[in-house]
Amino acid sequence: MIKHTNLWCSLLVIVSLNMVSCDQKTTKLPIYGHREPVERTVNGKTVIDTIYQTIPDFSFLNQDSAIVTQSFFDDKVYIANFFFTHCPSICPTMQRNMLKVYEDYKGDDRIAFISHSIDFKYDQPHVLKAYANKLGVTNDQWQFVNGTKADIYGMSEKYLVYTAEDANAPGGYDHQGYLVLIDKERRIRGAYDGTDDEQVNKLQSDLKILLEEQNSSS
Repeated sequence: MIKHTNLWCSLLVIVSLNMVSCDQKTTKLPIYGHREPVERTVNGKTVIDTIYQTIPDFSFLNQDSAIVTQSFFDDKVYIANFFFTHCPSICPTMQRNMLKVYEDYKGDDRIAFISHSIDFKYDQPHVLKAYANKLGVTNDQWQFVNGTKADIYGMSEKYLVYTAEDANAPGGYDHQGYLVLIDKERRIRGAYDGTDDEQVNKLQSDLKILLEEQNSSS
């Protein structure tokens, strides 16, 4: 990685906490990101609720030249990442590992996947479509999207993932290879190094925990 930022540090903390949570065999995953306590009155008593950071509304163009919004992911757990199709470094490994999870849940309408291209110049829908086909994605459960630089890079900040256009980086872009696990309420529940087999195994384990948690709360 070429650059290090506070986002980078935040995700290192997230991954460390994930490792602790797995070791402790918790049955409920933590919620990550910014949080704010809010007072409200219930039956005449003051209680404290917590408002958690969530992924905001969005609108991107996908591999089929169709607009995809947050509504596509309503009532779903999903995994998100940031990549670009001609990435010569971490993307091939990251996307192959994402594909393993996709294949495990292919056809399961409880879960979806989204890959945001950070190459806003080159990765047009037909390029994303060819990439998805070559990777082995055969349904719309996994969306490949692009948008303006401001929209895509702004969205990466909401996922706490570092992305940047950088002429000195391989392929001209610098980014982190995290697979970010999002719950039905659009909250961040985990972040995993998509190039590390052990971390991908943790993602698969945590995904099962989250699906059970969401099923029990629905």
